[in-house]
Formats: sequence, structure tokens, C-alpha cells
Amino acid sequence: MTGTLAQEIEALLKAAFTPTRLAVINDSARHHGHAGDDGSGESHFTVEIESPAFVGVSRLQRQRMVNAALGDIPGQRVHALAVRARAPGE
Repeated sequence: MTGTLAQEIEALLKAAFTPTRLAVINDSARHHGHAGDDGSGESHFTVEIESPAFVGVSRLQRQRMVNAALGDIPGQRVHALAVRARAPGE
């Protein structure tokens, strides 16, 4: 995890979901020069999160929950956000 935006994403997700596992991966360097690369080095992220909050929740609803917890970050402050949300034991 590098940069202040990654730290902000991590803090928001910890507060919202109390995850048992959380990784915020900055993929921006892999997309340098591509669409959505704003030169900030913080345009593309992958979030891998495991939380009891996702038990019995569909993949789509998990994505929506994560996006809601992140507020204006997805789509406005970050060009691309890949989310892998799992319940414990999945």
C-alpha cells in the first residue's frame, strides 16, 4: 500500500466492515499511459476484503456495500476499483 488515497481507502473499509483480511493494492503503475491514468499514481486500485458483513450477501451487493463505504472515491477520485469481497471461509 502506498500513497494517501490507499490509506484513506483502508481506513474507510476498516471502519465500515471490521475485516478479517484487507489488502488495498495500488495498480496504477500497470496502467501508466492508459485511459484514466491521471498521472497521480493513484488512479487504479484493487481491494481484497474478507468480512463477516458479507455472509449471505450476493457478489453484486457486496460491491455496492464497498462502493457506498468509499463515498466519492470510486468513479470520481479513482478511475478504476476492482473489488474482491468475501465472507470468512469462502
